[in-house]
Amino acid sequence: MKVYSVTDIGKRRASNQDFIYASDQPVGNLPNLMIVADGMGGHNAGDLASRYTVESMIEYLGQAKEKRPIPLLAEAIHFANDRVIEKASTDKALEGMGTTVVAAVVENGYLYVANVGDSRLYLMDQEISQITRDHSLVEEMVRLGELQRKDARSHPDKNVITRAIGVKSPVRVDFFDVKLEPGDHILLCSDGLTNMVEDAEILQIVRKSRSPKEAAQHLVNEANKNGGKDNISVVLAEV
Repeated sequence: MKVYSVTDIGKRRASNQDFIYASDQPVGNLPNLMIVADGMGGHNAGDLASRYTVESMIEYLGQAKEKRPIPLLAEAIHFANDRVIEKASTDKALEGMGTTVVAAVVENGYLYVANVGDSRLYLMDQEISQITRDHSLVEEMVRLGELQRKDARSHPDKNVITRAIGVKSPVRVDFFDVKLEPGDHILLCSDGLTNMVEDAEILQIVRKSRSPKEAAQHLVNEANKNGGKDNISVVLAEV
């Protein structure tokens, strides 16, 4: 598996509140690990929440005895959630901090995914499929039939999320597993990419690129070219 990760401040933000991690080497009992976290909160709180979440997950995974990917991801996310809540309680300036998180592992031909919030994971071959489901107000409106999918992208409340790390304990996490085929591409990203670049264009860029590095850099450049309204984070792996 080839994997490349990149994060960019974008064109409008004063700081980067995204935090990413990607390793094709073992992390504890996991054979590899990819994470994207998109922080929220006041100045410094969002970037602390995302970094602290990822670092807490890696710390937990380094000593966990469980071997199955989904239970391992679940335990690590719950551990990180409690750590972020505890950290926020120690400093008035950190009140209300939180983060999304999407994490993935490839093992024995399968992709195992966990997510909280609206950072996404896509699987691409000849087509592009969003594996995760956004935990957002707009996604809930679409699910209930109150909003058309085509109108969701431009809805004024599209950034309102309904689940996040650091809000309450226990946190509700969604899990997915997908069988992989040789040549599949796995994309984890923050909404700084997906709000700026259409899914079809993401697929086209990945398919035309010669490597995950080239594709990831092109995706970031395209998001910035289209406005770069938020931090942009991409983790891209080729199976």
